[in-house]
Amino acid sequence: MVVMTGASDLRCFPSADGDLAYLDTGSGDPVVLLHSGFVDHRLFRDQIPALSAEYRVIAPDVRGHGSSANATRPFRWADDLAGLLRHLDAGPAVLVGVSMGGAIAVDTALEYPELVRAVVACSSATSDFAYTDPWVRRVQADQAAALAAGDVDGWLAAFLRFVPGERRTTDDIAPDVVRRVRDMALRTLSKHAPGEVDHHVPMTDVRPRLPRIDVPVLVVNGALDAPDLVAESERLARTVPHGRAVTVEGTAHYPNLERPEELNEILLGFLRGLQRRASTECR
Repeated sequence: MVVMTGASDLRCFPSADGDLAYLDTGSGDPVVLLHSGFVDHRLFRDQIPALSAEYRVIAPDVRGHGSSANATRPFRWADDLAGLLRHLDAGPAVLVGVSMGGAIAVDTALEYPELVRAVVACSSATSDFAYTDPWVRRVQADQAAALAAGDVDGWLAAFLRFVPGERRTTDDIAPDVVRRVRDMALRTLSKHAPGEVDHHVPMTDVRPRLPRIDVPVLVVNGALDAPDLVAESERLARTVPHGRAVTVEGTAHYPNLERPEELNEILLGFLRGLQRRASTECR
């Protein structure tokens, strides 16, 4: 099954603050794919065909990313996603997120539990997590300095260092993976002006509330990702009542790009397990 993910395949949800773009394909139980920061739904190019063969796959561009509108007023990620799911009558859904997308999934499970059937958090912790890893902090500082200087190429070079992680270089990564991340990041960056107001309202009470997430939670980490993020995501899996963690060897922050077939097997195994559990409970 071939699924196109070009601009012509996107639909728009008319939110109270501009149109939010999303892809909606396949049929069956809904699975929502939530991308990481500075990219868009195309991050899941290798997951969408595999998952949509068995499930209804919804892949939005988060506000301020890709083809979705920028914010002009305060907003929260979870509220945007809840509005989209209600618009599509697509809850409860399994939320699958990478990095920022995983944080959105956790936020939504806390704020709108009736809309969430399960969560997969890949390369992600909670939205109130802050890196302490020295290498990550240096890369973030380089990004901030380049952005302040209006140096787009410098910002992109720093951002792309997250693809291989600290122990590798971009030369160790398939060129197509690096190009895809760069193209998506450049597109999102071009949507924003220097010094514009950040209207995102972060949630600050996530970690203490994790035990309230009473749905299955799967945490997926790349073995080469930042150690403090890996530790915090594994803590997430231990803290929720129904959590577990798996590791994808030889990958850093984007296992879905570096090992797409392995990640697809993990996701499909998790989703099919949910179906089997639901079937057993209905007997």
